[in-house]
This record gives sequence, structure tokens and C-alpha cells, in this order.
Amino acid sequence: MQENNTITNSASFTLASKVKDYFLLIKFTLSFMVVFSTVVSYLLAPNIKFDLLQVLLLFAGGMLVTGSANGINQILEKDTDAMMKRTAKRPVASGRMSVTEGWVFVAVAGLLGIYIMYTFSMEAALVSLFSLVLYGFIYTPLKKINSIAVLVGAIPGALPCLIGWLASFGDGNANDWTGGWILFGIQFLWQFPHFWAIAWIAHQDYTTAGFKLLPGDKGPTKFTALQTIIYSALMIPVGFLPYLYKMSGVESMWIVLACNLFMVYVSIRLFLKMDIPSARRVMFSSYFYLMIVFLSLYANKKQRETSMLAENNYELRIKN
Repeated sequence: MQENNTITNSASFTLASKVKDYFLLIKFTLSFMVVFSTVVSYLLAPNIKFDLLQVLLLFAGGMLVTGSANGINQILEKDTDAMMKRTAKRPVASGRMSVTEGWVFVAVAGLLGIYIMYTFSMEAALVSLFSLVLYGFIYTPLKKINSIAVLVGAIPGALPCLIGWLASFGDGNANDWTGGWILFGIQFLWQFPHFWAIAWIAHQDYTTAGFKLLPGDKGPTKFTALQTIIYSALMIPVGFLPYLYKMSGVESMWIVLACNLFMVYVSIRLFLKMDIPSARRVMFSSYFYLMIVFLSLYANKKQRETSMLAENNYELRIKN
């Protein structure tokens, strides 16, 4: 009896370890953030109402596509991941997962994710495929060649917003890409201060692995900090576009402006102090920025829809 319990416990531990490795392979936390922007962008599209089943399906498709891209990244970078402290315990780099198993997983996940996106719209599926290939097979090897990799990587990093917007096309919406490109622009610019802060903190690890991810070739410098300020400042005018395009209201416009000004503030602090704590402040601020901005846009859209419905009902009662 005791032997059977031991075997059962061992099998449970093995299964739990395997599940944990797959979560690490897809970079679950990072993927969750990416898919969050996909879902909110979908909900921001005109005439889209919250439908739990559709949201869960879109979330699943987004996680599969993003997870596949992250898995490809880890497979191709297994040797360099093994050289860095922060990535040495990843499943493929550590040898806990074979390269073959990794490729099988990312192929199945990628294809299934793109198919789910196809059930929403052809446009969402095609852009998902493009994003996966660009991130996995172009951005990943480019990281060791030139710091322009950050610019290239920012494209698939922001495409989830466009993908979410395009997913609404299958619900009979007019094929207007403008709103999707606006959301893409917000997340595209956001990635530069976000990623350069990470590269600042992990500079030693990245240098050991041969990655060239900071804008200057001399490591964390005033030039890098200045670039962070510039891209944070560029987020300010782009932040007005959702209001001007009538995707959301004036309340969220002020919230987005406040978030953008705060990002400029923490970037200026990095320029003045030139230290890791300041870079870490930029990094954590950027995490909160994305969540607050997108949720405020969606909450304001819902508020406007409720107000318009109340006005329409009032007009109907007056007429009757």
C-alpha cells in the first residue's frame, strides 16, 4: 500500500514538474500580459459586447500563439540561456526538456492558436502568423547581431493589439483598421522604455550571452536614458488618439495622459541617477502603465455605452 502511494506521489510530482516546465516554456506571465492587451483591444472595437465564451476563446488563441513564439525563442536560444543566471533554469536550456519535445509543442500550439484566431477573422489569423514568424525567427537571432533587434521585436510585441481589433471583424464590423493601429502605436512605443529598463538591469547577463539590446554600444549610458525619455515623451501625443478617434471618452484621456507623464518622470529620474534602482522603477512603472491605460480605455467605453443607452431609452419614453 505504501509502495503504491509512493508511486502515485512520484507520478503526481513528475506531472506537476512537466506542467511547470511548459509554463516556463511559454513564459506564462509575459504571455498573459500580451494576451491581456489582445482581449481588451477586441473589446474596444465598435459594436463588440462582452461575451465570456468569446473572450475565453480569444484568450486561449492568443496564449497559444504567443506561447509558441516564446517557445521558439527559448529553443533557438538554449545555449545562450544556459549562460545567463536569470534564464539558466528554463526547461530547454537546463536539459529538462528536449529540443524535439519543444519543437513539437510550439508547432502544435502555434497551429492551434492560429486556427482559433481564424474562427474570429481571416485578418486576425494572418497577422498572428506574421507576428509569430517575426518574433521567433527574425527578432530572436537578430538580438546577437544589432540593437535594431529591439525595434524589430517591438513590432510583434505590439501586434497583439491589432490582432485583437481585427478579431472583431468576424462579428460583422466594418473593416476599419484605424483603431487597431492606434492601440498598436501605444503598445509599440511603450516597449522601448520597458525593454531598455530590463536590458539596463540585466546588462551583465546579456553581455555575457552576446546580446546587443541597448541603443548604445557602451552599455547603460546617458544616451540610453535619453532614448528612454524620448520614447516615453512620444507616448504623450499618441495617447490622445483613442479620444480623438472616439474609441473612448475624456475621462480615460486624462488617465492616459497622467500615465504618460509619469513614464516621462521616471525616465528622467533614470537619466539623472543612472542606477539600477531607477531602471527598476521604469520597468515596474511600465507594467502598471499598460494595465491602467487599457483598462481605463475599456471602462470609459463601457461608461459611454451605458450613458448612450440611457439617453436612447429616455428619448423613446418621451416619444411614447
